[in-house]
Amino acid sequence: MDIVFIRDLQIETVIGIYDWERKIRQVISLDIEMAADIQKAANSDNIEDTLSYKTVAKRLISFVEESEYELVEALAEKICAIIREEFAVPWVRLSLSKPGAVRGSKSVGVIIERGEKPA
Repeated sequence: MDIVFIRDLQIETVIGIYDWERKIRQVISLDIEMAADIQKAANSDNIEDTLSYKTVAKRLISFVEESEYELVEALAEKICAIIREEFAVPWVRLSLSKPGAVRGSKSVGVIIERGEKPA
């Protein structure tokens, strides 16, 4: 199995359960690993034969910027669903963190995996 990844994709959005959080935009950070067979792209050297991390990133930026979730768990689930359904990714691991959400920590968040990890 090959993995296409995106590290530290930072996006501003409305996220949180407190009233003050519903009135501001906060930065979330995404680390994404997506199962993909890169052999065809490696042989052809053609972008059309690969899972384009740029296309995935642009789609997620658009979605997350417009979203207004209360829980990082709910946002993480939807992000994974978009990746799997729209980009035909059989397995994804997502780390979604919310920097500065807890005093004294760099960030907090969730790590989830969805789908079947190919051998």
